[in-house]
Amino acid sequence: MAGLPLVTVAFQLCLLASSSSALRPATTASESGGGSRAGRTAYHFQPAKDWQNDPNGPMYYNGMYHFFYQYNPHGALWDIGNLSWGHSVSGDLVNWAALHTALDPTSPFDANGCWSGSATILPGGTPAILYTGIDANGEQVQNVAFPRNPADPLLREWDKPSRNPVIPLPADVPGDKFRDPSTAWLGHDGLWRVAVSAEVRGVASTLVYRSADFLRWERATTAPLHASRAAGMVECPDLFPVLERGDNAGLDASASGDGVRHVLKLSVMDTLQDYYMVGRYDDAADAFVPAEPERGDDVRAWRRLDYGHVYASKTFFDARHGRRVLWAWANESDSQADDVAKGWSGVQTFPRKLWLDEDGKQLRQWPVEEIETLRRKRVGLSRGTVLSAGGMNEIVGVAGSQADVEVEFKVPSLAGAEALDPNWLLDPQKLCGEKGASVPGGVGPFGLVVMASGDLREHTAVFFRVFRHHGRYRLLMCTDLTRSTTRAGVYKPPYGGFVDFDIDEHESIKLRTLIDHSVVESFGAEGRMCITARVYPEHAETSNSHLFVFNNSTGTVEVSKLEAWELAAATVNAVGDDGLVVSQSKDESESY
Repeated sequence: MAGLPLVTVAFQLCLLASSSSALRPATTASESGGGSRAGRTAYHFQPAKDWQNDPNGPMYYNGMYHFFYQYNPHGALWDIGNLSWGHSVSGDLVNWAALHTALDPTSPFDANGCWSGSATILPGGTPAILYTGIDANGEQVQNVAFPRNPADPLLREWDKPSRNPVIPLPADVPGDKFRDPSTAWLGHDGLWRVAVSAEVRGVASTLVYRSADFLRWERATTAPLHASRAAGMVECPDLFPVLERGDNAGLDASASGDGVRHVLKLSVMDTLQDYYMVGRYDDAADAFVPAEPERGDDVRAWRRLDYGHVYASKTFFDARHGRRVLWAWANESDSQADDVAKGWSGVQTFPRKLWLDEDGKQLRQWPVEEIETLRRKRVGLSRGTVLSAGGMNEIVGVAGSQADVEVEFKVPSLAGAEALDPNWLLDPQKLCGEKGASVPGGVGPFGLVVMASGDLREHTAVFFRVFRHHGRYRLLMCTDLTRSTTRAGVYKPPYGGFVDFDIDEHESIKLRTLIDHSVVESFGAEGRMCITARVYPEHAETSNSHLFVFNNSTGTVEVSKLEAWELAAATVNAVGDDGLVVSQSKDESESY
């Protein structure tokens, strides 16, 4: 069956003809608007050109959002890593104005690159940046920078004190394994703390440094926040507080005490994935105690932040809305030659609100509400629409390459769920490939088919499948890229994992997917699982993309709710005057 279009393979049964004008049976596909821009996104953050990678120092300051990022202003590749800090500002986390670079490799302590770091708001409201410099000897050291004019709301110029580096390379750490200072936080003793990734005598460690003035730092004599040989070098540490009991309000980095837990996030070079653990942080001992010690010290056994294609994530406290917001880098998965040809590489995920689930162990993520300002045409589906076995319907009336889709599924019976082979628990990503959208199952697969060509030879499937295991039901969520493009030389794996979600306790299974040309971000079970993917369909260069809802279970699935919005393009890093970028007004037009 390999290579055959999905419509003739996975859904051979009769197609359901919905009464909703927003849906059209797959056999009568039509163009649904939205043209190709060769993979460039419409509302995800990316510079006008050139290379970007890690998000650095996001913050809210004097009524303005600031976003810094690893940036090569000289081309579309990382090249030799002689990077700068790109800098953009926004009033709403959606529309962005590009400013000149904030940090460039101009000093002996960062002559070979201004690498990743973080921003901290000091008492009195002045921001400071801590960042890794690759010095003239090629060694990694930690530096500080302050705004030249703190009264400038755009913070256009930054000074690097001559006393840098403020944290030199330790004697027990190799010169190429000491980097990525976190956002700093204040302990009860009035000292600042910052976490830095290092390899100490062969052990990947998250070190803590303390300072009274943000200029003179000393390494804590206590054990590292985390240490392990198992996963190799880890980087980009992020330690931040969250409220217990499922409260989705955010906290400042220095918050602690009753009702507060902490999250330790680490990025693992071995897998190029981000992992996290919820626990309790004791600032007297600078110790982190995991809530799930059974997962061990191998970070790769911790919970995944995103089961798809993201790395080097960074959060910040948004004081304007009292929330914690996450950014993450989604790099390209086509070739370097493709990047050079298009003149850019790398996007950031759309900013996500992040909070602790009621279970006290997992994080939940959701696109910040400002994305709704981009919503234009809307199509909806009347409640109670049933997708029969093999049912596949096109969602028409919105551009399939630039959309926000929310769908809620109800399964009448779980009795037909397949038994789960315990070996599948070890590699759910492989399971998503073996039991893709084209493989019928007892309960599932059901979900969305996005960025699809008219003949369905190219498509990306985002779906759920339910299994039976030890008297309980397990929910698998997948994003399958194996047929996302017919182009050669593109990395197109299946992504997926088991959702920590009790199906028996919930009446429905919800899915939200953001589609933006070469980016597909999906949020399952109300943000309990996220999967980000990069896609490069050939058809998008010459024709429109299509969007479908489907059910390939042996039984029926009810679509209790479906809403899809076409999204307008945001203003992202158009170079011009240093004025603010005004949000576009929301269009209230709808169709049903």
